[in-house]
Amino acid sequence: MNAVRAAAVISGVLVLMAPAQSSAPRVLVPTAGPRMVPQPSATSSVSAAHPWRKHITCTIFWIGEQPDGRNRTPNDKSSWDQKWVEQFGGYDNPDPAARVADRTGGDFRPRAFIPRLNPFYIALPYNDVLDHRTHKPEAARVIPWFRKSRPEPGKTVLKGRWLQIHHNGRNCFAQWEDCGPWTTDDWEYVFGGQPPKTRENGGAGIDLSPSVRDYLGVKSGDKVHWRFVEAGQVPYGPWKRYGQTAAADPDLAVLQREMERLRWRRDEEFMKKPLGN
Repeated sequence: MNAVRAAAVISGVLVLMAPAQSSAPRVLVPTAGPRMVPQPSATSSVSAAHPWRKHITCTIFWIGEQPDGRNRTPNDKSSWDQKWVEQFGGYDNPDPAARVADRTGGDFRPRAFIPRLNPFYIALPYNDVLDHRTHKPEAARVIPWFRKSRPEPGKTVLKGRWLQIHHNGRNCFAQWEDCGPWTTDDWEYVFGGQPPKTRENGGAGIDLSPSVRDYLGVKSGDKVHWRFVEAGQVPYGPWKRYGQTAAADPDLAVLQREMERLRWRRDEEFMKKPLGN
């Protein structure tokens, strides 16, 4: 007898709850449009190209983090941005008291300033470049979108790549902006589906920013599922509020931010409606 499946709309993404023995949700990612209507045919091909990495231990990191205890690497710079703190606009203070975490308004960021980059960022333990002139020898072979990107020698094709992250029934989207935790050569895990090779921090395989932490309600050491998604599949949400190309007209930029806020409120109300209405 076929197992019964229940459907729910979670965080603007349709989640089909699998039978009890399934280890991860089937999540249909929207492909276009502000109403975020799932497109099963498009999603199925994307799912095959970008499978879930399941039950991955996460840790929390932040822009401007300094070495402390087991953390040996300062985060003033990223693997691809020598002025990361400056570009972001300041120190991404992880203290919950120093953060905006407004689920109603869809605003997740440091309280002290408006970030100039997307505060929804992550790190994965692989870097595709050796220096500004050279890619790693396996990069073209293991990165699915490398050849399509046709990068110049030494120019990363990983920075800014979008991920979907799932934890405890909630979905979040974030961009790949640094390398770690602990290593930068684990392509077998990032692209090959193997477990993370590091044993540090419980075998951690993904670093999450404070905004991702606050939105998902995770803490360091929790397990998450993640996968790559295409930029056109990323739905409206707080991960699109900051970091986009600024409009030349400041009044237009204000209007765009207000429209984003209203879309977020609309989608939040839509998700509260019972299924079938």
